[in-house]
Amino acid sequence: MVTNTRANNTKPGFFQNKRKYLTTAGIGLGLTAAFFFPAKKSNHLIGASIVPTDMLKSREFGAFPIISPTFKYGFVVDTFEVNEGAVAPNTTMSGLFTGHNISTVEVEEMVAKSKGVFDISHNFRVGNKYAFFTERGESTPAHFVFEPSAYEYIVFDLKGETKVTKVVREITTKRSMIAGTIHASLWDAIISLGVGFDVAAKMEDALQFSVDFSHTQDGDEFKMIYDENFIDNSSFGAGQAYAAYYKQEDRESYVFWFEQGNYKGYYDIEGRPAQSTFLRAPVKFTRISSRYNLHRRHPILKRVRPHLGTDYAAPYGTPIYAIGKGVVVAAAYTKGNGRFVKIKHDKVYETQYLHMSKFAKGIKKGAVVAQGEVIGYVGSSGLATGPHVCFRFWKNGKQVNFLKQMLPRAKPLPDNVLPAFMEVRDQYLQLLNKKDKPAGEMASKALGSFAP
Repeated sequence: MVTNTRANNTKPGFFQNKRKYLTTAGIGLGLTAAFFFPAKKSNHLIGASIVPTDMLKSREFGAFPIISPTFKYGFVVDTFEVNEGAVAPNTTMSGLFTGHNISTVEVEEMVAKSKGVFDISHNFRVGNKYAFFTERGESTPAHFVFEPSAYEYIVFDLKGETKVTKVVREITTKRSMIAGTIHASLWDAIISLGVGFDVAAKMEDALQFSVDFSHTQDGDEFKMIYDENFIDNSSFGAGQAYAAYYKQEDRESYVFWFEQGNYKGYYDIEGRPAQSTFLRAPVKFTRISSRYNLHRRHPILKRVRPHLGTDYAAPYGTPIYAIGKGVVVAAAYTKGNGRFVKIKHDKVYETQYLHMSKFAKGIKKGAVVAQGEVIGYVGSSGLATGPHVCFRFWKNGKQVNFLKQMLPRAKPLPDNVLPAFMEVRDQYLQLLNKKDKPAGEMASKALGSFAP
């Protein structure tokens, strides 16, 4: 969509032609002023009358108020014809520019000059915002502005030798809090509060070791304290998450961000590292479509066949993560499993990930992987009715139900650090447990300068 804007709130040259505008106020005004205010030595001639200096000041700033100019991308738009829009599908860069009286030669010059600052030829994508600034009375734009993201824009000065400048917008942060109740999924609940997907991602990252978000239930409650980023007073995403809470039935999970010396990360309410041996799920933002079941009827084979894993349904191409560090012992294809990866974590535990669309780069037998590393992508290879990952978990050589395992807990912070953590934790708890607004009605509530 392209819009043409002609700003009318300030006439060109207002401040440079003040005398002209005062004259057009009318001879009557001048005569009236002369009648009531006798002439003095220090005077200014306006129209057909003589007005004292002090009267002139009152007329300038009273009868003719100064109107602030409108700025965009650093330009005073009142002096330009501004054509702005967003790159539409099937739009080429050359097509966009030639439609604004910029020749192919000039476009090639722009591309050449932008290299080293911003390579527009490789970053010209559908949805990117742009604006042409054309001086009044001219037919060719003087400036072109391109937004590769909300956090920066590129200015092409088209007069004379093309000059290219990258401008990074100033980001400010405010400490905020969200709280709500789940009725469908965590994502749906958070989006309904008027904040972005990245806020949901921050919550899932903070609680990934203690909450399985593929198994949310109606009525689950959540809260989070985090940094909210702003550009030009508009919210543009989430920064660091400092504290998060999740309640499912009678189980409550807390995590708190803490930094001191060599200790940095999320810790639970007792001061134990939130990071455990394994992630709670191999994919994010998903749901369980089939559980571990020794008596499941196979959807394709149409006969009872034990299902020794947990199926997580997700769109094609969704990243699959290693739930723990280890060594890849198999990255192969079979008729039933499709593309799969098997990882040995230690002498006790192994995991397997089935039905991948493809392996991640570098994933092969013998590769060492870290916890949370992408090892492949969701697909439906092998015996699968749709895109999902079948996740299997071995303990001492036997496949078991991962969702029912009591995994070993990490040791808490040492005694000389624990008091400092408890102080930070208690400040966050005081905020999380405030009852001034019920869950579900608090969205991006600003917490001022509070910063434990």
